[in-house]
Amino acid sequence: MLLVFAVAAALWGLGWVLDVPRRSRIGVVAGLFLVVICLQLLLPDGHPVREMTGTSPALWLLLAGFGAVAVFYGRFVSGMRAKVLNAEREGPAKPGGAFSDTELERYARHIVLRELGGPGQKRLKQARVLVIGAGGLGAPALQYLAAAGAATIGVIDDDVVENANLQRQVIHRDADIGMPKVFSAKQAMEAQNPNVVVRPYHRRLTEEIAAELFADYDLILDGSDNFDTRYLANRVAVAQGKPLISGALSQWEGQISVFDPQFAGPCYQCIFPEAPAAGLAPSCAEAGVIGPLPGVIGSMMALEAIKVITGAGAPLRGEMLIYDGLYGETRKIALKRRDDCPVCGAA
Repeated sequence: MLLVFAVAAALWGLGWVLDVPRRSRIGVVAGLFLVVICLQLLLPDGHPVREMTGTSPALWLLLAGFGAVAVFYGRFVSGMRAKVLNAEREGPAKPGGAFSDTELERYARHIVLRELGGPGQKRLKQARVLVIGAGGLGAPALQYLAAAGAATIGVIDDDVVENANLQRQVIHRDADIGMPKVFSAKQAMEAQNPNVVVRPYHRRLTEEIAAELFADYDLILDGSDNFDTRYLANRVAVAQGKPLISGALSQWEGQISVFDPQFAGPCYQCIFPEAPAAGLAPSCAEAGVIGPLPGVIGSMMALEAIKVITGAGAPLRGEMLIYDGLYGETRKIALKRRDDCPVCGAA
């Protein structure tokens, strides 16, 4: 038996000296052991050659089994390493393309849902969503849309991160103070899911840019904190036939609705014909807001967006959900379209 190992070592060393490729040397040594196993199985007991190469084939078969396992494991590890290197070279999966193995694992909890499945996740991978505002409502909406795999997410906001924002706008960090919110949000979203494309617009939504901007997206989420922006977003969304998911906050209470006149429901201005008088709708800075409340309503906005994109369940079209965080109560009210609405009444 020692003779066989000595011959194998000599063949390996000779191959190394002659610069024979490693794979060829392995083949030669494997061939030698295969010949020995055949001799052990074919030659009768007591044959001189069999005595020189070991008296029983059992040990050689056991060694062959261990060798096969080692080779298989080595090839498996090499294959996995090559797969990782290829993924790193290719970069994140492209929106709208086939799912990578990483994406399939990441979205597995979505794919097993009967209401979503693979087709629903595919729609998310092809979706283009615009979020107005990267503050209290925008922060959780952006985070969950990115985590869900929405392909392209635009975010428009002209503000910068301030220390007072961090009590509730959890997409931003202390180190981001002074940075435009859209860039801070982009960093956080891409760190969470490199497979999504984030488009930051560090500016205010205005009449001059709204129509062109909205045209690039399928769905609009309005997390703004002023009525001028809300009315503008509503007008443009109705004109382009885009669903508008709107959320609002005040102290302990939040509200959310899906305005989509294409489904015979009202638009935002049907429900709020005029902006309230000064002082009747104070901002969060003036009236205060409990920190987790924007997370609750903003997450609901992301959920409604996923439902609209995938067709799952019943989005809040023609309804408004009101959540009272102080007393843990929710209620829904029906919303009706107004025939005299200046935005959608004549549509």
